[in-house]
Amino acid sequence: MHIKPVSLCLLLLAALGTLSACSKPAPPEEPLRAVKVMTVGEDAQHSTVQYAGEVLARVESRLGFRVGGKIMRRTVELGQRVKAGQVLAQLDPQDYKLSVDAARAQVAAAATNRDLAAADFKRYKELRDQNFISSSELERHDTTLKAAQAQWDQAQAQLSGQGNQVAYTTLVADVSGVVTSVDAEAGQVVAAGTSVIRIAQDGARDVLFAVPEDKVQALHLGSRAEVTLWASHTTLPATVRELAASADPVTRTYAVKLGLDAKDALPLGSTVSVTVAALGHGGLAVMKLPTNAFFRDGSKSAVWVLDTRSMTVQLTPVEIATADGNEVVVSSGIAPGMQVVSAGVHVLQPGQKVTLYQAKRVDAGAAPASVAAAAK
Repeated sequence: MHIKPVSLCLLLLAALGTLSACSKPAPPEEPLRAVKVMTVGEDAQHSTVQYAGEVLARVESRLGFRVGGKIMRRTVELGQRVKAGQVLAQLDPQDYKLSVDAARAQVAAAATNRDLAAADFKRYKELRDQNFISSSELERHDTTLKAAQAQWDQAQAQLSGQGNQVAYTTLVADVSGVVTSVDAEAGQVVAAGTSVIRIAQDGARDVLFAVPEDKVQALHLGSRAEVTLWASHTTLPATVRELAASADPVTRTYAVKLGLDAKDALPLGSTVSVTVAALGHGGLAVMKLPTNAFFRDGSKSAVWVLDTRSMTVQLTPVEIATADGNEVVVSSGIAPGMQVVSAGVHVLQPGQKVTLYQAKRVDAGAAPASVAAAAK
């Protein structure tokens, strides 16, 4: 079969057209994106650290009986306000009353012996004056009188001591304050000195909070602090009054007590926020960026740095130190003077060309459509 040259050319053109129709189209060019950038500079960090604290009484007494026995009654309740001299609890005094009766009987017996020795000494002294007895005999009776007098003094002291034991069976508040704890109930047998009632004494208040061991070295007695009451947001000045010498064995933190003014009678047990000036970070030169400038690259944080010569962006890993309000403090990865993308970070690719975002200007002479329509 003979094919003409013209027909052959037509067939070749048709084949080329078919092949070109089956091939993939060329990928579109990457769009030139507009981004906002900011220049990295050093700024002062003004961050504060707050701790949770609790308001306590400066003096809290654990009151207990000075003698042991069975509690017959308790006259106060938890949270009740008491005055100095008010009866708080009562032990069974029967055994102590019997001891007082026995001591009183011993005093009476000692008084009888003393009186008898005194009468003998008087009679023998008269006999000595008449030279009927020797001086040694008179001295023996004098010694007997002195011994009887000493026995009476001893018995009298024992009677006073037993009388005090009876008085100790009544537990009396020695200060005015609020009952913060009841540690024993009626019917319970307690030993001498066992805590029965705990009273928070009226007067100045303290704030107790804890700091980690890497912060305690920055504190010292007299350090200034501010206390903010959680319920009313009232802020009061305070000073460090006590620092724990050793860490808590469980939390490994150090207890710190702040002293408040006596007129600032905050409610006991209320929650407060403590801000200590010595524990803050003020005036430190750091590099800070807004949170929307960061891009998550796997498990690391990064920012897009703009190369102003080629107008391309490169992903640069950074190390974050801490937060300061709505900004993030960067410890490494960037340097002052760099141009960092602050908006549009999630649509960029490494090496992508960008252009700087320019806000659209509105002609001052042209009124908005809504205003023009309203003017007609």
